[in-house]
Order: sequence, then structure tokens, then C-alpha cells
Amino acid sequence: MADKIILTWLAVTGGWTFALFGLDKWRAGRRAGRRTAESSLLLACALGGWPGGLLGMMVFRHKSAKPSFQLKFGLALPVWLALVAGALRVAGRI
Repeated sequence: MADKIILTWLAVTGGWTFALFGLDKWRAGRRAGRRTAESSLLLACALGGWPGGLLGMMVFRHKSAKPSFQLKFGLALPVWLALVAGALRVAGRI
């Protein structure tokens, strides 16, 4: 049961983060609507969506040329890894 919860959490947060990157890129290109704050993108990455954020940066070519964002994105990885490791520990997998 815990495995399904962890996988669902990672899939939902990854998909949500990927969508946030895509929506922000779309709004940036059309200058339409409010942009998604970098802090919101990074929080989504840290709370489970890091793989979706990485995929979003590669697919949409969004935030991939901004060194300050790249650094912060890299710092979100240990937070993501700690959350995943904690979830796996609770599930009895590690």
C-alpha cells in the first residue's frame, strides 16, 4: 500500500511540476497572464516534482539558460532525495 502511495505522490507531483514549467513557458512566450514565481517552481520540485521539473526544462527549454535558477534547482535535488528516502523508510523499503 505504501509503495502505491509513494509512486502516486511522485507521479502527481512530477506531472504537476512538468505542467507548471510548460504553463510558465507558454505565458512567457505570449506575455499572457501571470507568470509562475520561481519560488513556486522550486517548491514544486523540492516537494516531489524534481524529475518533472527536469523534464520540463528539457522539453520546454525553460529556465535552462538561467544560471541562478540552475543553482537553486540543483539545491532542490537533495531536498527531493531526502523526501523520497524518508517515504521509502516509512514504507519499510530502506
